[in-house]
Amino acid sequence: MTVTTRFAPSPTGMLHIGGARTALFNLLFARRHGGKFLLRIEDTDRARSTPEATQAILDGLDWLGLTPDASPVMQSERAERHAECARAMLESGKAFRCYATPEELQARRDEGEAKRQTAKEDGLSDDERAALRAEADALLAPYRSPWRDGGEAPAPDAPYTVRLRAPGDGEMVLEDAVQGTVTIQAREIDDLILLRADGTPTYMLAVVVDDHDMGVTHVIRGDDHLRNAFRQIPIYQAMGWDVPEFAHVPLIHGPDGKKLSKRHGAQSTLEYREMGYLPEAVTSYLMKLGWSHGDQDIFTMDEAAKVFDTSGIGKAPARLDFDKLADVNRHYMRQADPARLMTLVRPWLEEGGALSDSLRAAVQQSLPSVVERASTLPELAEAVAFITTPRPLPLNKNARKALKGEGLDRLSGLRDLISSVTEFDTPHLHDAIQAYCTAQDLGMGKVGPPLRAALTGGLPAPDLAPVMEWLGREETLARIDDQLAAPRDDI
Repeated sequence: MTVTTRFAPSPTGMLHIGGARTALFNLLFARRHGGKFLLRIEDTDRARSTPEATQAILDGLDWLGLTPDASPVMQSERAERHAECARAMLESGKAFRCYATPEELQARRDEGEAKRQTAKEDGLSDDERAALRAEADALLAPYRSPWRDGGEAPAPDAPYTVRLRAPGDGEMVLEDAVQGTVTIQAREIDDLILLRADGTPTYMLAVVVDDHDMGVTHVIRGDDHLRNAFRQIPIYQAMGWDVPEFAHVPLIHGPDGKKLSKRHGAQSTLEYREMGYLPEAVTSYLMKLGWSHGDQDIFTMDEAAKVFDTSGIGKAPARLDFDKLADVNRHYMRQADPARLMTLVRPWLEEGGALSDSLRAAVQQSLPSVVERASTLPELAEAVAFITTPRPLPLNKNARKALKGEGLDRLSGLRDLISSVTEFDTPHLHDAIQAYCTAQDLGMGKVGPPLRAALTGGLPAPDLAPVMEWLGREETLARIDDQLAAPRDDI
């Protein structure tokens, strides 16, 4: 048996971060067992499914590196295959024609709700109240069709649905890889509609047929689908197919322990890209939301694929922690190659306009040093703002103070010494600053502020010698000259 998993989103909106984790778990499980990870787009809801949402799902998976092992299966293109299986169950007697109309079913539900409300009214005896509740429960119970054991059509051309004959009395048991042994009463399952009156297949039928035809051996999905398993297993059995192993994973909750929603922040996977997280950081963080293995806290995809198993998934909902995500992202930013990091951060660097080649080179050279100051790409862009801010640099309050009186005189003396440095690198520039301090009998507390003000406008920056190396001789002297030439009243 080739282990085969699948991710099956509906293209009615963005790729939710919880869906991304489901896809990740499916991919890791398949990789662990040398199997296949497949993708199915469940687009049978034509009114709500859009090409744009489909593309957003594909883009989100691609960004995270969750690439399926075959082209996506579009569920809407398989409607005839779904209907064919329903007809096969009809012919074998596992399914039947049901002539109940939608109006009749709605009237049944309405009557049940009305009896339930009546049972709450004053003036009833205990026996009357109990009788009404029993009648309401019967009307609102999972529907068992009067045609499930045969019967004539009400008219020769009466419309009908095709329903699966639900299991009889007794228990239904599911051995779930995450939830353990789950048991329900068979009477809790209705006579499931397979084909609507217009001949179109239902979601439950389509899912089972597609999973079978795709060779899916393990269904790993959110535990909001747990009850669906009890409705889908009888379809497998009616068709004589092997039932896959199920693993229903608890959903992701917000930091407050409640179901993840807009109030908790980003939900769409691509929102995390726009917020400046690296894809490998998001996948590394997601795999630890609800899954654990030993004491290791951060896994690469390759590392996780060697050890991932559903036995490591907990039963309790995981809580999204943005502080922890930031820590993981910081880890991966520090590991990133400077050239790649430059490519990633560039959209934030150039929000106000394109940078010159020399400034881009300066930023890239600075990244190994300044990346320690950031946990996201926007923070990294902010950390190199002292390089990217166009000349003449605006001065903050402290910088304006540093460039008054003696500060300007010291900047002028530094300018002469810096311009004479033959090798414009950190060690030689550091020696030049120290030589000036020694010659003037001044500490760095007197010399550093005016030079920093001229070079950065007062923005946070590392040591001044490497800052000048990154900026280069021409840009360094130009920034100093800007301040030396500025009208004193403006400073």
